[in-house]
Amino acid sequence: MEYRELGNTGEMVPEIGLGTWKYRGGPEPLQKGIDLGANLIDTAEMYKTEDAVGAAIKGRRSEVFLATKVLGSNLRHDAVMRAAETSLHLLDEDVLDLYQIHWSNPSIPISETMGAMEELVDRGMVRYIGVSNFSMIEMQEAQQAMTKYPIVSNQVLYNLKRRDIERELIPYCVDNHITIIAYTPLADGSLSGNSRYRPDKGDSVLNQVAQETDKTAAQVALNWCLSRPNVIVIPKSDSINRTIENCEASGWSLSPQQVTALDEAYPA
Repeated sequence: MEYRELGNTGEMVPEIGLGTWKYRGGPEPLQKGIDLGANLIDTAEMYKTEDAVGAAIKGRRSEVFLATKVLGSNLRHDAVMRAAETSLHLLDEDVLDLYQIHWSNPSIPISETMGAMEELVDRGMVRYIGVSNFSMIEMQEAQQAMTKYPIVSNQVLYNLKRRDIERELIPYCVDNHITIIAYTPLADGSLSGNSRYRPDKGDSVLNQVAQETDKTAAQVALNWCLSRPNVIVIPKSDSINRTIENCEASGWSLSPQQVTALDEAYPA
């Protein structure tokens, strides 16, 4: 597993982590991911999987970079504090490595929310602050509201079929040392080579690159995400075999020509 710096923190995280939205795989796939170096596990208040993650990492906390999120409806100061405490209780942990705002909420002053997030760091409950689904403008507003700590990450939708963030968000995050955590990097699963999905016009190129590299379509799709600066991915898998396959998307690189071919096959 290859690692990349989280923001500008000096903290190294795996370029392939483990997502848990709609996760039903039990502890074994998550534990196998940890074994393979995919030790960033991402959950959320909304996912209702924090207790499952806590059970999976029991006794292995020192090996794991643990991330969760607060709901966009819980962004008042006191609600943020309560949500963090609840997440820690469900995870059966004392500290969150990364606490993220799941969505912005224009009805609540961003200064109130970011003040609560910074207070969590001051209290030792959170190590790093991140956001999720934030536009460039929303990120700027959040950054301006902070007085002590940086925003280190923005978790957003990104894959070969959904490339909107390339226009503004990726360049902005590169310039500001903010890691992009790409969720749903295999789209709806249709980039995994599963025959139950209707073929996309770009899939023939994806399959051709998979043959050239002796990798699976899913591994190529994940590695394509990693060809972008400041990007890591968090695919979800309920199976050990798929977790192994996803992790093996790390440690090698597509050629520039292959990246270009995929860019053209799935235009932004």
